[in-house]
Amino acid sequence: MTETKRALIVGAGPGLSAAVARRLAADGWQVCLSARNTVKLDSLCTEIGATAHACDATDPDQVAGLFTRMDESGGAPRFVLYNPSRRVHGPITELEPAEVREAMEISAFGGFLVAQQAARRMLAAGQGAIFFTGASASVKGYPRSSSFAMGKFALRGLAQSLARELHPQGIHVAHFVIDGGIAAEHREGRQNTQDTPDRWLDPDAIAETYMAILSQHRSAWTWEVEVRPWVETF
Repeated sequence: MTETKRALIVGAGPGLSAAVARRLAADGWQVCLSARNTVKLDSLCTEIGATAHACDATDPDQVAGLFTRMDESGGAPRFVLYNPSRRVHGPITELEPAEVREAMEISAFGGFLVAQQAARRMLAAGQGAIFFTGASASVKGYPRSSSFAMGKFALRGLAQSLARELHPQGIHVAHFVIDGGIAAEHREGRQNTQDTPDRWLDPDAIAETYMAILSQHRSAWTWEVEVRPWVETF
């Protein structure tokens, strides 16, 4: 009997995570999607046969409950992607501490909670993969974006630490630095045109990179990869 490949995408939405979900489904994965608001996932679930699960990734009880529901409804995921983040723009002197705390929890603490639940199950199974979506801010801070940089730096540190801890135990951990804007129809100015070819990263192309890393042999695992549009100035 062939084992069902089950994947979980946390922080799912219409952009990059949807592209990864479609690519996983096309490759035979059973896809589960998680978000605070699952209504936005209805059409994607219908399209690829995925299931949606409401969950606040910053709440330990809700994250534990999400994984328990998966255990009871078909089994733990073999692949988990943590995709959420939040930006709070503004000068350091004017940022609201409560908003910064929430941004940190979404960008980084939620990644810890999800990885912890995933790792417990993957270690028991002796296999699995945990991926984290990072950003330019994972490696370089920008003005008026301190909270985002803190969250993304922390997420990258989590991924690096887990890669060293879990790789020897059969769990592939990888972090993706998305160093550029992602094309999206619903975002003004985020469409590539003849005048600006490849100005924005194609979410389907990024998804292909995720799948390539996911299919790597254990003897040559990648823990981090950076993707960026070729037209961007270094």
